[in-house]
Amino acid sequence: MVQLTQEILCSEAAQFSLIESQCSEPSLYGVTDGKAVGTYLEHKFRAYLLEKYEFVVGSSAKGIDFPELLIDIKVTSIKQPQSSCPFKSARQKIFGLGYSLIIFVYEKFDDSINKTAQLNILHTIFVNAERTADFQMTRGILNILDNEGNKDDLIAFMLDRNLPVDEIEASNLADEILRTPPLQGFLTISNALQWRLQYSRVIDIAGNQQGIISIY
Repeated sequence: MVQLTQEILCSEAAQFSLIESQCSEPSLYGVTDGKAVGTYLEHKFRAYLLEKYEFVVGSSAKGIDFPELLIDIKVTSIKQPQSSCPFKSARQKIFGLGYSLIIFVYEKFDDSINKTAQLNILHTIFVNAERTADFQMTRGILNILDNEGNKDDLIAFMLDRNLPVDEIEASNLADEILRTPPLQGFLTISNALQWRLQYSRVIDIAGNQQGIISIY
Protein backbone atom coordinates (compact mmCIF):
# COMPACT_ATOMS: atom_id res chain seq x y z
CA MET A 1 0.00 0.00 0.00
CA VAL A 2 1.03 3.60 -0.60
CA GLN A 3 2.63 5.54 2.25
CA LEU A 4 0.53 8.51 3.34
CA THR A 5 2.08 11.97 2.85
CA GLN A 6 0.89 15.47 3.72
CA GLU A 7 0.10 16.18 0.06
CA ILE A 8 -1.93 12.97 -0.30
CA LEU A 9 -3.71 13.60 3.00
CA CYS A 10 -4.84 17.06 1.88
CA SER A 11 -5.96 15.72 -1.50
CA GLU A 12 -7.92 12.88 0.11
CA ALA A 13 -9.46 15.28 2.65
CA ALA A 14 -10.88 17.27 -0.29
CA GLN A 15 -12.28 14.14 -1.92
CA PHE A 16 -13.69 12.89 1.38
CA SER A 17 -15.38 16.27 1.99
CA LEU A 18 -17.14 16.02 -1.37
CA ILE A 19 -18.31 12.43 -0.73
CA GLU A 20 -19.37 13.02 2.86
CA SER A 21 -21.43 16.09 1.93
CA GLN A 22 -23.66 13.82 -0.15
CA CYS A 23 -24.14 11.08 2.49
CA SER A 24 -27.16 10.51 4.70
CA GLU A 25 -26.38 9.12 8.15
CA PRO A 26 -29.15 7.68 10.39
CA SER A 27 -26.88 7.43 13.46
CA LEU A 28 -26.42 11.22 13.55
CA TYR A 29 -30.12 12.08 13.30
CA GLY A 30 -31.07 14.36 16.20
CA VAL A 31 -27.50 14.45 17.55
CA THR A 32 -26.58 17.93 18.80
CA ASP A 33 -23.34 17.02 20.61
CA GLY A 34 -20.53 18.46 18.50
CA LYS A 35 -17.99 16.07 20.06
CA ALA A 36 -20.05 13.07 18.92
CA VAL A 37 -20.28 14.46 15.38
CA GLY A 38 -16.54 15.15 15.39
CA THR A 39 -15.70 11.63 16.56
CA TYR A 40 -17.96 10.15 13.87
CA LEU A 41 -16.32 12.19 11.09
CA GLU A 42 -12.75 11.57 12.29
CA HIS A 43 -13.30 7.80 12.52
CA LYS A 44 -14.95 7.72 9.10
CA PHE A 45 -12.11 9.69 7.50
CA ARG A 46 -9.51 7.43 9.13
CA ALA A 47 -11.33 4.29 7.87
CA TYR A 48 -11.52 5.87 4.39
CA LEU A 49 -7.74 6.39 4.39
CA LEU A 50 -6.88 2.95 5.80
CA GLU A 51 -8.44 1.32 2.75
CA LYS A 52 -5.72 2.82 0.56
CA TYR A 53 -2.76 3.99 2.61
CA GLU A 54 -0.25 2.94 5.23
CA PHE A 55 0.20 5.21 8.22
CA VAL A 56 0.57 5.16 11.98
CA VAL A 57 -2.86 5.63 13.54
CA GLY A 58 -2.80 8.27 16.23
CA SER A 59 -4.21 7.80 19.71
CA SER A 60 -4.89 9.92 22.75
CA ALA A 61 -1.49 8.75 24.06
CA LYS A 62 0.25 10.04 20.93
CA GLY A 63 -1.86 13.20 21.07
CA ILE A 64 -2.52 13.74 17.37
CA ASP A 65 -4.22 11.80 14.56
CA PHE A 66 -1.22 11.44 12.23
CA PRO A 67 1.87 11.48 14.46
CA GLU A 68 4.33 10.65 11.64
CA LEU A 69 3.09 13.62 9.60
CA LEU A 70 2.62 15.87 12.65
CA ILE A 71 -0.96 16.64 11.57
CA ASP A 72 -4.12 16.61 13.70
CA ILE A 73 -7.72 16.51 12.46
CA LYS A 74 -10.26 18.95 13.89
CA VAL A 75 -14.00 18.86 13.16
CA THR A 76 -16.21 21.84 13.99
CA SER A 77 -19.66 23.24 13.30
CA ILE A 78 -19.90 26.49 11.31
CA LYS A 79 -22.24 27.75 14.08
CA GLN A 80 -19.36 27.89 16.56
CA PRO A 81 -16.10 27.00 14.84
CA GLN A 82 -13.91 25.90 17.72
CA SER A 83 -12.54 22.83 19.46
CA SER A 84 -10.34 21.87 22.38
CA CYS A 85 -6.70 20.86 22.26
CA PRO A 86 -4.28 19.45 24.87
CA PHE A 87 -2.29 22.08 26.77
CA LYS A 88 1.41 21.28 26.65
CA SER A 89 3.06 24.60 27.45
CA ALA A 90 2.38 28.32 27.28
CA ARG A 91 4.92 28.67 24.46
CA GLN A 92 2.37 27.04 22.09
CA LYS A 93 0.43 30.29 22.15
CA ILE A 94 3.52 32.12 20.85
CA PHE A 95 5.34 29.57 18.67
CA GLY A 96 2.43 27.35 17.58
CA LEU A 97 1.01 24.00 18.62
CA GLY A 98 3.94 22.02 17.22
CA TYR A 99 1.88 20.33 14.51
CA SER A 100 -0.36 21.23 11.57
CA LEU A 101 -4.17 21.04 11.45
CA ILE A 102 -6.73 19.89 8.93
CA ILE A 103 -10.04 21.45 9.93
CA PHE A 104 -13.38 20.15 8.63
CA VAL A 105 -16.09 22.80 9.03
CA TYR A 106 -19.59 21.37 8.63
CA GLU A 107 -23.23 22.40 8.63
CA LYS A 108 -25.60 19.69 9.87
CA PHE A 109 -29.11 19.09 8.53
CA ASP A 110 -31.66 16.64 9.94
CA ASP A 111 -34.20 15.04 7.58
CA SER A 112 -37.25 14.44 9.79
CA ILE A 113 -39.04 12.41 7.11
CA ASN A 114 -36.26 9.86 6.57
CA LYS A 115 -34.80 10.20 10.09
CA THR A 116 -31.29 10.80 8.74
CA ALA A 117 -28.69 13.55 9.09
CA GLN A 118 -26.43 15.11 6.50
CA LEU A 119 -23.11 16.81 7.16
CA ASN A 120 -22.49 19.42 4.51
CA ILE A 121 -18.74 20.15 4.60
CA LEU A 122 -18.49 23.89 3.97
CA HIS A 123 -14.72 24.30 4.36
CA THR A 124 -11.73 22.02 4.72
CA ILE A 125 -8.64 23.98 5.68
CA PHE A 126 -4.98 23.06 6.21
CA VAL A 127 -3.17 25.22 8.76
CA ASN A 128 0.62 24.85 8.68
CA ALA A 129 2.21 24.22 12.08
CA GLU A 130 4.09 27.53 11.84
CA ARG A 131 0.75 29.42 11.73
CA THR A 132 -0.98 27.72 14.68
CA ALA A 133 -0.02 30.30 17.33
CA ASP A 134 -2.47 32.82 18.80
CA PHE A 135 -3.22 35.77 16.53
CA GLN A 136 -3.31 38.58 19.12
CA MET A 137 -0.39 37.22 21.15
CA THR A 138 1.94 36.98 18.16
CA ARG A 139 0.74 40.29 16.71
CA GLY A 140 1.46 42.03 20.01
CA ILE A 141 4.91 40.46 20.32
CA LEU A 142 5.84 41.34 16.74
CA ASN A 143 4.66 44.94 17.28
CA ILE A 144 6.87 45.19 20.38
CA LEU A 145 9.87 43.92 18.39
CA ASP A 146 9.11 46.31 15.51
CA ASN A 147 9.06 49.19 18.02
CA GLU A 148 12.48 48.36 19.46
CA GLY A 149 10.99 46.64 22.51
CA ASN A 150 13.28 44.78 24.89
CA LYS A 151 13.06 41.80 27.22
CA ASP A 152 11.24 43.77 29.94
CA ASP A 153 8.59 44.90 27.43
CA LEU A 154 8.00 41.30 26.31
CA ILE A 155 7.70 40.00 29.88
CA ALA A 156 5.25 42.78 30.80
CA PHE A 157 3.16 42.06 27.70
CA MET A 158 2.97 38.31 28.38
CA LEU A 159 1.97 38.85 32.01
CA ASP A 160 -0.56 41.56 31.06
CA ARG A 161 -2.12 39.12 28.55
CA ASN A 162 -2.48 36.49 31.31
CA LEU A 163 -0.26 33.98 29.55
CA PRO A 164 -0.20 30.99 31.96
CA VAL A 165 3.44 31.40 33.03
CA ASP A 166 5.35 32.56 36.09
CA GLU A 167 7.99 35.30 35.88
CA ILE A 168 10.88 32.84 35.39
CA GLU A 169 9.09 31.13 32.48
CA ALA A 170 8.16 34.51 31.00
CA SER A 171 11.83 35.54 31.19
CA ASN A 172 12.91 32.36 29.38
CA LEU A 173 10.24 32.89 26.71
CA ALA A 174 11.34 36.50 26.22
CA ASP A 175 14.93 35.31 25.63
CA GLU A 176 13.66 32.77 23.07
CA ILE A 177 11.54 35.41 21.31
CA LEU A 178 14.52 37.76 21.02
CA ARG A 179 16.66 34.95 19.58
CA THR A 180 13.94 33.59 17.25
CA PRO A 181 10.93 35.88 16.73
CA PRO A 182 7.69 33.95 16.09
CA LEU A 183 5.73 34.06 12.87
CA GLN A 184 2.29 35.62 12.89
CA GLY A 185 -0.23 33.01 14.10
CA PHE A 186 -3.85 32.88 12.97
CA LEU A 187 -5.73 30.83 15.59
CA THR A 188 -7.51 32.30 18.59
CA ILE A 189 -6.32 30.28 21.59
CA SER A 190 -8.14 30.74 24.90
CA ASN A 191 -6.56 29.78 28.21
CA ALA A 192 -8.17 26.81 30.00
CA LEU A 193 -7.20 23.41 31.38
CA GLN A 194 -7.12 22.56 27.69
CA TRP A 195 -6.47 25.14 25.00
CA ARG A 196 -9.68 26.28 23.31
CA LEU A 197 -8.96 26.83 19.59
CA GLN A 198 -11.23 29.11 17.58
CA TYR A 199 -11.19 29.07 13.78
CA SER A 200 -13.28 31.98 12.46
CA ARG A 201 -10.19 33.85 11.26
CA VAL A 202 -8.64 30.91 9.38
CA ILE A 203 -12.02 30.26 7.71
CA ASP A 204 -12.09 33.90 6.55
CA ILE A 205 -8.51 34.05 5.25
CA ALA A 206 -8.01 30.49 3.91
CA GLY A 207 -6.34 30.61 0.52
CA ASN A 208 -5.23 34.23 0.96
CA GLN A 209 -2.45 33.74 3.50
CA GLN A 210 0.72 31.68 3.33
CA GLY A 211 0.35 28.55 5.44
CA ILE A 212 -3.49 28.67 5.49
CA ILE A 213 -4.65 26.51 2.58
CA SER A 214 -8.24 26.07 1.44
CA ILE A 215 -8.41 22.33 0.61
CA TYR A 216 -12.13 22.19 -0.16
